Amino acid sequence: MRAYCFAGLILWSLSSLLPMGRVEAAVIRLAPEFGFPGAGNKVQTLRSLRGQSVVLLIAKNPENRSLRRQAKYLKEIYEQFASKKVVFVAALGSGTGSIQSDIPFVVASNGPAVASAYGVQGDFNLVIIGKDGNVDYQTNKVCSPERVRDVIQNSFEVQETARKGQ
Repeated sequence: MRAYCFAGLILWSLSSLLPMGRVEAAVIRLAPEFGFPGAGNKVQTLRSLRGQSVVLLIAKNPENRSLRRQAKYLKEIYEQFASKKVVFVAALGSGTGSIQSDIPFVVASNGPAVASAYGVQGDFNLVIIGKDGNVDYQTNKVCSPERVRDVIQNSFEVQETARKGQ
């Protein structure tokens, strides 16, 4: 019983010291830079996509089962985010290839370097990069379309609120 009372007293003390009001989120992790082929065979960079969300799929090869499954799930939400200019990028360990999908994936120029920069250990990773260039979400699991949509939508809403507050 005393432990609970003591813990409650500490929480009450801390809450009285902390200012009330809006809490700002700090930059969690700036997305590592990578390049991809752009118009006129010029290499573009992730930085050039600032202001747009990026869904990055990292896999060892284009035939990776998780990659293909994730691409299928992304197809379900692709049209919802086309007007918001969400960019879909694939980084392949082989460095070449294309993704069999109705989504127009951009293939990163150096897939192995992208995988290394994002700390990918396994065969597959999904990374969602917000309009601000921060990594909003990263996992080595295939995500449902609802989860991907929620992360992207939340990122849009948080950044819209932050922009209005300035």
